[in-house]
Amino acid sequence: MQHAQAYYVPSPSKWPIVGSVALLFMGFGAAFLMNDIPAGPWVLLVGFAILVWMMFGWFGEVARESEAGKYGPQEDISFRWSMSWFIFSEVMFFAAFFGALFYMRALSVPDLASGATGEYLWTSFKAGWPVSGPGIDETFTAMGPWGIPAINTLILLTSGVTVTWAHHALKHNNRGQLNLGLFLTIALGVVFLCLQVYEYVHAFHELNLTLGMGAYGATFFMLTGFHGFHVTIGTLMLIVMLFRCLAGHFKPEHHFAFEAVSWYWHFVDVVWLMLFVLVYWL
Repeated sequence: MQHAQAYYVPSPSKWPIVGSVALLFMGFGAAFLMNDIPAGPWVLLVGFAILVWMMFGWFGEVARESEAGKYGPQEDISFRWSMSWFIFSEVMFFAAFFGALFYMRALSVPDLASGATGEYLWTSFKAGWPVSGPGIDETFTAMGPWGIPAINTLILLTSGVTVTWAHHALKHNNRGQLNLGLFLTIALGVVFLCLQVYEYVHAFHELNLTLGMGAYGATFFMLTGFHGFHVTIGTLMLIVMLFRCLAGHFKPEHHFAFEAVSWYWHFVDVVWLMLFVLVYWL
């Protein structure tokens, strides 16, 4: 009878404490910065530096443990559950923002345009979207769906195809196609971010669309900005996967780190499709 492999339990690690120290410096640095204390930027920078050190050190340990064969089927199941719950928490994160958008468009705006509520809170208000808010005299132009948003949609959909191609190549141990597929996915992610930066500059300087433009400005930049942050994180994770692949890591039967990053990238794709329809198009 074959005995089950023992569940690997790593020795006590310093990295959680290092991460906590990084967050402490970042918190104080942000508070100092917002209160115009001169040391703020430097304290914040120290926090970021410690955080980067922690990520290199901790993730490096996990990669070495994986390549040493210390992770078996039981650990694989744990990793899959962990990544699933992490992505679920991210789904709920965006669900809250989409819920806020729905509440404003379907409930708040119509309510302000009818009945006594609107007369007291916002006289002469007319229902319609996009809308700014009371006390905002400036006008702005809403961001349309065609042009850069449509191009970015095509870019992310294509990146979903290339990362799937890379995953398929890994399963068949085709290292050349694996590396090429990963490189193309990273390149598409970088192009997406560059176009989003250009879109923000265009919004600020030519459309007068800023965070200060009330309900529409706040929800537009909150949703697209947080999604851009997730694309940045996903691109960094893909870069790490590319370096590991170039170093010969991963096998066709043992590569969950790569698979987890591909899950995350597909999640980013789906969120963007919802953004394109609900924020840009409708």
